[in-house]
Amino acid sequence: MYSSFRKERHTANSFIEKNRRVIALTLVIAISFVIYIHRLFSMQIVQGDSYRMQSRTISSQVLHIPAQRGEIFDRNATVPIVINTDSFAVEITPAEIPTGYYDTVTTRLSYYLGISKFDIDKRIPSARRKSYTAITVKMNVPFETIANIAENRTDLPGVSWSSRPMRNYVETGSLSHILGYVGEITQEEINVMYNQGYTRGSIIGKTGIEKQYDALLQGVPGSESRTVDVRGRIISDAPIITPPQMGKNLVLTIDTRIQTLAEKTLGERVGAVVVLRPATGEILALVSYPYFDPNIFSTDDAAAEYLKLAENPDKPLLNRAVAASYPPGSTFKIIMAAAMLNEKTLSPLEKIECEGKLLYGNRIFHCHVHEPGHGWLDLKNGLAQSCDVYFWTLGRDYLGIDKIAKYATLFGIGKNAAIDLPSQSSGFMPTAEWKERRYHERWLGGDTMSASIGQGYVLATPLQVANMMAMVCNSGIIYKPHLLKEVRDPVTNDVIEEVQPQVLFRSDIAPDVWKTVQEDCRYTITDGTPQYPMRNRLVQSAGKTGTSEVAQYKDSWHSWMVAYAPYDAPVEEQVVVATLVEAVNDWEWWAPYATNIIIQGIFANQTYEESISALGFNYLTQNRSRME
Repeated sequence: MYSSFRKERHTANSFIEKNRRVIALTLVIAISFVIYIHRLFSMQIVQGDSYRMQSRTISSQVLHIPAQRGEIFDRNATVPIVINTDSFAVEITPAEIPTGYYDTVTTRLSYYLGISKFDIDKRIPSARRKSYTAITVKMNVPFETIANIAENRTDLPGVSWSSRPMRNYVETGSLSHILGYVGEITQEEINVMYNQGYTRGSIIGKTGIEKQYDALLQGVPGSESRTVDVRGRIISDAPIITPPQMGKNLVLTIDTRIQTLAEKTLGERVGAVVVLRPATGEILALVSYPYFDPNIFSTDDAAAEYLKLAENPDKPLLNRAVAASYPPGSTFKIIMAAAMLNEKTLSPLEKIECEGKLLYGNRIFHCHVHEPGHGWLDLKNGLAQSCDVYFWTLGRDYLGIDKIAKYATLFGIGKNAAIDLPSQSSGFMPTAEWKERRYHERWLGGDTMSASIGQGYVLATPLQVANMMAMVCNSGIIYKPHLLKEVRDPVTNDVIEEVQPQVLFRSDIAPDVWKTVQEDCRYTITDGTPQYPMRNRLVQSAGKTGTSEVAQYKDSWHSWMVAYAPYDAPVEEQVVVATLVEAVNDWEWWAPYATNIIIQGIFANQTYEESISALGFNYLTQNRSRME
């Protein structure tokens, strides 16, 4: 009986043990199934997009094909002034170099490219030397070098090349400040523009039009897609190619004939010239000297060349026409005349006596004509003779700094001129409140007197001075100055966009005021200080000279001239010319002569040499040659 009981107990234990094993196995299967389902759900639903992206990355390799930048033309849109020329980029795919041969290959390649091995190593750090991604080690490589590399390709495993068009500035000289230049994108620029389609190795505009309209000039890169394994090795010889789209072509408002005329007229004098159409704001010429050759930024020595330019005391990288501010001197008296006439604070016929000096407080202010002075002058003659005493009195006793600042601001002084360039100065127009806040000093009558003749704290760019005269031409309107005329399709040459005139500043000055100012500016040319250098039988002009004293150069002055012509023509046919010659040059009062030469050349369709001959100014250039 006991034996039977033990047998039954053993059977029961075996059954329980078997059930435990079944339960444990079932539980393991169930848990595994749950984990599998959860993982499957996570991979397909929660992380599906991420894995699909990784799958595409692993299964295909996409190489970018750079697009050619759009070309740039002058206003005639016939011959480009910026083009693309054939060039190549040399690349290395590090993982294709046999183990142990990296240094040998890169040393050989550095010899062919004419660069140091160190330069190549900087492009290919140790962490990337097993990569199957091609890395650019040198751009702008000529065909002859590529041919040499091709002949020795068996000794250069992993080395390849591709076509990369290079920017070629056909017209250089003073156009450099307008066009700017391009260069490889920096890491700092990528950080800012990463969401605009730019990548490492992108060529972008750095200054000028190249930078201002980079998005239009860039074009759309193409791509070449190949199937690769997980290590990036190509396993398919049938790439899918999406061709790049060239960037848009730009037509500028610049007339290269007038640009060359203005450039030669200014010569090797530190300064600037602006030529614009007052009725539209179109810039016909924009010259700043000294200038630079933008083609140097496509060479291997680009960094060194940039450093030379940046350290040059004459600042050739500075666009003096729009980005440098100067005391406008007596050209500012045009604003004073308009303010006086509109405020009716003094009759234009009432005369003020100039004895060559003016005593104020414990200081004597000397007019530019000391003894015996200009005598009794009304507004017309005060402007024509550029009498400081007249305008000192007008500003101090009749207008005051608040009214002067109000009208200067109407003319755009101290405001952004909004030209389509990435860097520009707004100039400056001081007020009593500004001086107290800035220097903790009270505004004095002497400050008002200085401001009345465009000195002291007043600053303006040559472009702003040109705009000031444009407001006179337009009887109260300044149009936004612009360099872009049209955007064109690079394939069909169809006009995609045409820039229309836009009002930048509009004044509420009475119409009769403008008529008087125009007449007085004409009288200044015929009977005033510039009557001899501005004498012209072909075309009548109206304008104002200016000399502004520079504190850091004793007995030195900036030479200004701003004029418009033809005086007797509709505003649609007129041009404004503003010329500045800095005080660093030998004093020769060149600005009015230069302005007249440019006006002569524009309307007589003459070169610089033909213009000075027609005006009888040959003796001036001869004198300069002897002086040099």
